[in-house]
Amino acid sequence: MRFLYLTAAAAMPLLLAARYIPSSPELGTEEGRCRSDETGPAIKVLVAGLKDRKGKLKLEVYPSNDKDFLEDDNKLLMAGKTFRRVEVAVPGSGTPQLCIRIPAAGSYSLSLLHDRDANRKFGLSVDGIGFSSNPKLGWSKPKAAATRLVAGVGITNTTIIMNYRHGLTSFRPLKD
Repeated sequence: MRFLYLTAAAAMPLLLAARYIPSSPELGTEEGRCRSDETGPAIKVLVAGLKDRKGKLKLEVYPSNDKDFLEDDNKLLMAGKTFRRVEVAVPGSGTPQLCIRIPAAGSYSLSLLHDRDANRKFGLSVDGIGFSSNPKLGWSKPKAAATRLVAGVGITNTTIIMNYRHGLTSFRPLKD
């Protein structure tokens, strides 16, 4: 019996690894993509305060609690929790608008990355970041409550103001 127990214990990491979704930039995109005739539930985000027209915009939806907000997408999906992503090229002109579907009406937290170098990573000195409800940013991630957005059954409209690094002390919106 002891041999069987050790074998099962040794196999446990392999079993857990097999259940883990491989990381991919496409995770959550199929569920998040709005249809051309979208009626909801979905969130339409107007993007304000872009530094320039370079790169991509990546909008992500998370559960609105501190444990899950900005958690790894693989972990959220494996736990059956909400995670959605939409990624688009920054348009050459006009006010960028992104639409992202959500599973149901309720409270969510959104993050928006202006990935100026399009490398799919947040670059502290290069990229911009914004959150639903536009909290003032410091050097740590905001609390989920400060980013909470309550979405209805239809299309919920919101504006996210982008923040960029300013000197060594802060992230804030650009001055007009």
